[in-house]
Amino acid sequence: MGFIQTTSKSTEKIVRSIFIGLVCTGCSATASYQPNQTEQLALPKDIELRFNQLSAKDYRSPINGKQRPGENLEALIIESINGAEYEILLAVQELSLPRVAVALAAKHKAGVKVKVVVEDQYRKAWSKIHAAGLPPHQQQRLLQLAALADSNNDGQLTASERYNGDAIALLETASVPIKDDTADGSKGSGLMHHKFIVIDQKQVIFGSSNFSNSDIHGDAAAPKTRGNANHLIRINNPTIAQIFKKEFEKLWSNQFGLNKQAATLEEAMVGDTRVQILFAPHKRNNPENGINLIRETLASAKQKIDLALFVFSAQELTGILEERVKAGVKLRALVDPGFASRSYSELLDIMGISLAGKNCKTELNNKPWQKPTNTVGIPKLATGDKLHHKVAIIDEKIVISGSFNWSPSAAYSNDETLVILHSAELARHFTREMERLWGGAILGVSTKLERKIENSIRFCGRVSSITNSKPSK
Repeated sequence: MGFIQTTSKSTEKIVRSIFIGLVCTGCSATASYQPNQTEQLALPKDIELRFNQLSAKDYRSPINGKQRPGENLEALIIESINGAEYEILLAVQELSLPRVAVALAAKHKAGVKVKVVVEDQYRKAWSKIHAAGLPPHQQQRLLQLAALADSNNDGQLTASERYNGDAIALLETASVPIKDDTADGSKGSGLMHHKFIVIDQKQVIFGSSNFSNSDIHGDAAAPKTRGNANHLIRINNPTIAQIFKKEFEKLWSNQFGLNKQAATLEEAMVGDTRVQILFAPHKRNNPENGINLIRETLASAKQKIDLALFVFSAQELTGILEERVKAGVKLRALVDPGFASRSYSELLDIMGISLAGKNCKTELNNKPWQKPTNTVGIPKLATGDKLHHKVAIIDEKIVISGSFNWSPSAAYSNDETLVILHSAELARHFTREMERLWGGAILGVSTKLERKIENSIRFCGRVSSITNSKPSK
């Protein structure tokens, strides 16, 4: 579906009204609020789960000392580190929590083998970086980290505060071994996007959260933030730990991105829970890639699919969702507001919208649904926060988790973790999180998207179907 060339403001208004009417009925609706469940939900044996915005729990924020809703993901990480006896292997895109660095340094000093891999963009100690010349988002990150380091909140950073607030500097001073994805001699893989830690070859923590305040507690420089909506899973199982350790050892031997030997799907049982694990990336012609695995899992849906996604730009997954909806499967999908209205967002396809990007072009093979739905949209979040989950819940018994965004970059470029857990107990926890996000969500065409449609009609008219830009992450 392209856009129609317009000749006047009044005609533009008519076209926009017709276009939006074709997309869905009742657009810009608000999802009906459903109270969060407060009862205790059971978990499978040897598996734990934490959500940093769970309203049924609260903890004292280490940023401002106030009680806040949610579960403390950082406390889970530090608890596992403190319990390590001989080995800690950590691979995470960003590590900027000083308390985590202190715990790692203490274990290293005590003789525990500690190894850390991060994304090259986050390898340098922030306290040694000058803001001049940096892109705006990196300057903003420096301001946030400086605010976090300002322990007495006087607006001035002493040398001691600067050092003690810098996780990478603390690790370097303690001589903790650190690598990033330029260690293979390249400029870095697409992204070293993993978020996992392996303890003593018997315990693993993984999920959607980086080890940063932005992803866990919120930003010190923005007190209204609660942290990006994230989760972490902890599994106590030697077989699972060995699978993750094998991936870590590839990274530590300087195999990143497509320079890394392609992984195959591995499975293990944790009690009664079947766990499938795949590490990315793969070449596009490799059928074992992560997008295909997600597609095959979605294809098994018989009744219901819930999605809570940071990025959704994989066309193949929109196609299988359309097939399942035509077969009577109920779909609910929420995508991060910052991504949802981008021209390559697959949320637009589900709503029947073809939106032009730069140069007035749309994606190659763009396929807006002929029968769109408005059971998709964006969640209401605190200003500055993002929906950072990469989660699907299928038939209330299968959960897709990990660091893997639903994008070509995740499948074919980045170092990523994709985990599928077959557990009705876990699915109930993720469904509760979906209900929380669903309350107050804006479904169908949001005000922001409506403005983008108007601007596209005004400046582009009818658009071609030639690919324009590649999605990130």
